[in-house]
Order: sequence, then C-alpha cells, then structure tokens
Amino acid sequence: MSRVTLHFSVSLDGYAAGPAISAEDPLGVGGERLHDWLFAPERGEADLQVEREIRAAAQAVVLGRRTFDLGLAHWNDTPFPAPSFVLTHRPQAPLAQKSGTFTFVGDGIVDAIARGKAAAQGGGVIVMGVDTARQALRAGLVDEIDLQLAPIMLGGGERLFEGLDPEAEGYRLERVLPSPNVVHLRYLAGA
Repeated sequence: MSRVTLHFSVSLDGYAAGPAISAEDPLGVGGERLHDWLFAPERGEADLQVEREIRAAAQAVVLGRRTFDLGLAHWNDTPFPAPSFVLTHRPQAPLAQKSGTFTFVGDGIVDAIARGKAAAQGGGVIVMGVDTARQALRAGLVDEIDLQLAPIMLGGGERLFEGLDPEAEGYRLERVLPSPNVVHLRYLAGA
C-alpha cells in the first residue's frame, strides 16, 4: 500500500522556505541553507541513510504549481525519477522529461494524491511544496512526516504547519537520528 510522505527540511524557527521566494531564490532568501545537510563535506551516516530513504521512497511525486514553476529550471527534469503530478489551477498537456512526466492535475489534492498512489503502484508518494503539503495534511492524506531540523533561523518565510487545525489527527514520533548537520525526525500518522 502506498505511503504518502512529507520530506521537509525546516529551520529551528519553523520555516520550510525563507522570505521573498522568487526565481532567483526558489527556497526564499537564505532558504538554501535548509539543505546544507545534503551537500555538507562532512556528512554523517544518518544524513546518507535519510537521503537514500527519500530517493527509494519516491515512486511518485505530488507538487504544487509554484514548486514546479520555480524548480523546473534547477532540476532540468522531474525532481525525482518518477511520475510527477502538479496540482494547479492552470492545467496543461503532460510534460515529458528524462526521468518521468509532469502531469497537471486541476481536480484538487485528493485527486492528485490518488493519481500519485496509482502511479506508485504500492510505492511511496512524496508531497513537495509547502502549500501542497498543508492541503494534504488538512485532507488527512499524509501517512508520514520526515523532518530535517536544521540548526538555523530564517526569521520569516513559509511555515510548513501554518494555519493547520491544532485539533486535527496527530502524529507520533517514530525516529530521531542526530547528525552533525541536522536532526532527522520521523512522525507517523495516528498519535
């Protein structure tokens, strides 16, 4: 059965992207530091393990239009070698890439996740983009939240959990993996 997972690096002050997101700064000003754990010269075994897990779990991707618009020039492909479903109000014809195809879905988050699960054929579905992640959380579609807690402060930007219902179904802490660069946290649905 497919698992729907959020994989996000977040700052100590709770931001998954910095302020002033733009084509020049797709993760906002200073936001690229959230991913230093992926590129640090001294990566711990926990960092390597989590990177392998993320790549292995990506059998399909659901992402928002803004993430697509800002990311395509940097990826030059799908974000992972998997079918990718872009949640949008501006549907268009599918866009084939080297490693997969972007399919544009205009029928909402439930349909986009369902398409991702069908394409994943029992494998993992990764949700990308803060707004898309919030929509999936509000709809109760997220099975797992993997956070990389980065030791930085951004002071503004996009908070992953902003505006969510504090009474919604909870998550239980499943794993803590410290590394020299971040703390990897895994939460599973069903507190």
